Amino acid sequence: MGDYWRERRRQRAEVYVPLINRPGEAQIDFFEVVVEVGGERRKAWEFLMRLMYSGREFAWLYERCDQLAFLDGHVRAFAHLDGVARRCVYDNLAAAVRKIVGARRELTGRFLALVSHYLFEPDFARIGEGHDKGGVESRGKAIRLAHLTPIPRGDSLDAISRQLLGDLDAAFAARHDAGRSSSEQWEEERGQLLPVPATSFEVRKPIPVEISSRAMVRIEGAWYSVPSRWARLNATAYLGVDDVRITCMGESVTHPRARFGTRQVRYRHYLPELSRKPHAVRQVAPELIAELGAPWSGLWGLLCGTHGELEAARVLARLLGAVCEHGEDRVRLALEAAIKQHRSEAPHLAAAERRIENVAVPEALAAYVVETGHASDYDHLLAAGAVHE
Repeated sequence: MGDYWRERRRQRAEVYVPLINRPGEAQIDFFEVVVEVGGERRKAWEFLMRLMYSGREFAWLYERCDQLAFLDGHVRAFAHLDGVARRCVYDNLAAAVRKIVGARRELTGRFLALVSHYLFEPDFARIGEGHDKGGVESRGKAIRLAHLTPIPRGDSLDAISRQLLGDLDAAFAARHDAGRSSSEQWEEERGQLLPVPATSFEVRKPIPVEISSRAMVRIEGAWYSVPSRWARLNATAYLGVDDVRITCMGESVTHPRARFGTRQVRYRHYLPELSRKPHAVRQVAPELIAELGAPWSGLWGLLCGTHGELEAARVLARLLGAVCEHGEDRVRLALEAAIKQHRSEAPHLAAAERRIENVAVPEALAAYVVETGHASDYDHLLAAGAVHE
């Protein structure tokens, strides 16, 4: 029985045909990797394009393995190689294939636009047969071991990607195969690549959106703020790999792309409303001040230290109204001048306070506590004086 089943397995086993790679043919795939960005260890996706004749490679790391990353990888790869592969081989991934009809593939609209822009031939492996593009499969694993181990670190995925690409280019330049240098093979293949079009392919995905009454837009499960004057209008969002650009009324705002269930809010977008709502100002003051930067941060600290948060929020609300009326630049200059003047007078005020502290208090008055007040506490006296006049 053992010989029988051994013979059956031998008959059913596939025989692999030794193929010849022609210049201008590429294989493409994604691979899951681990990176450390800003001290946080997380998963990323490596887009890899390998030219099979010369072995020249392009790799870039993405936060998501989606169609935008798939398209962006092609645009970056062709620009880096300064040429377009004539034929590209893929798995039947959803970013490229909308429907499989027998041996024919119906392409997704965005991928068809990419193919039409660069004029290359897309080719697809058999369903479930990853070894049909074994060249890129094996290289993806080898790159992970050789260049992404130990876990790479960087301030951003962009920085780690540039380091990885530099390492791949250096390794390729140092390689020799069968007595031929990599540069010789590359120059031979380079002449067979298609020219890169003069205009770059637009990777961003346009999405019609409705702006809510809170001046927020929901895109793929994440929320983004827009100027409050756009509330309840229709707009167009252009979803990119790393950011989102929202356009309305001939203007546009750009946010970093947020994860599902999170939100990107800029309180600059709500200055007209905040100028009328001091309690709202107090609620979002740390975030608003961080957006406005200097000299607002120094002013907020000064106001809170002098009047407390509630009165500081009222003063800040009035200043935000001035920003809406006169513009941020003019108000910033006025604030810088006022803070500078306050700092120049501060030493004299401190010296006066020290002189007051040194005044001897009679023993009969030592038990009394005099509470400090605000100048606004005496406004009713000024109003009464005006009435008597």
